[in-house]
Amino acid sequence: MTHQSIDSTFFPELSAGGFSRVDGTVAFYQRVNALVDRDSVVVDFGAGRGVGHIELGSPYSRALRNLKGKVSKVIGVDVDEAVLSNPSVDQAYLLDRDGSCQLQDEIADLIFSDFTFEHIPDPATSARELERLLKPGGWLCARTPNKYGYIGLANQLVPEAIARTVLKAAQPERKEEDIFPAVYRLNTRRALLKHFPSSQFEHFVYTWDAEPGYHANRPIIYRTFKVLQYLTPPPLKTIYMIFLRKRTDSGRSR
Repeated sequence: MTHQSIDSTFFPELSAGGFSRVDGTVAFYQRVNALVDRDSVVVDFGAGRGVGHIELGSPYSRALRNLKGKVSKVIGVDVDEAVLSNPSVDQAYLLDRDGSCQLQDEIADLIFSDFTFEHIPDPATSARELERLLKPGGWLCARTPNKYGYIGLANQLVPEAIARTVLKAAQPERKEEDIFPAVYRLNTRRALLKHFPSSQFEHFVYTWDAEPGYHANRPIIYRTFKVLQYLTPPPLKTIYMIFLRKRTDSGRSR
């Protein structure tokens, strides 16, 4: 059974548009799209090679991901030189290993970061840089695993070499170059409030469970994860959907 067919077994509405009622990509990027307009300058923090825009999901979800042409400018930043060839950005810059870049202060109306926060080794430095780049009143939008969700916990408890082997079996379509070590230092409500304090940011954060993604195309594993998701309380859901608005009266960076 393929990944698509097993999803269709549990979410028959996939045949009507190519996405399920719990599709996390659609949920996240619909809200991102609602927060920008033609004049917006957008920064894709952790843009990489743009795999989500060209390879993953339905045509509808790929179109939602790609903001190029919908806004004034999309600027991609990443530590990986692959960002320099990302087709979904208008400009690309390399981040220093500490998370800083050469962009000017308050350049962005919106910054989005999709499955990047879990890889940030120094959240304090990265948070200062994100706050520096964002205009007052601008939005910081991120999707990232919950440190205390079952996927986050498994990733932290299993040694990296074993985790990579399991990931390849569970998600055989995942490419090696798209797998990065996760440290989970910016993946709890407490961490978000610490590094993006309420004195500087309004917080609109919620948790989410999308379709199970680590099931090796086995119905019994898929069904087990569905039951687990149903029983899991909101603080332990697998994904954080993070929407923060920079206050207009917060003053300069920390």
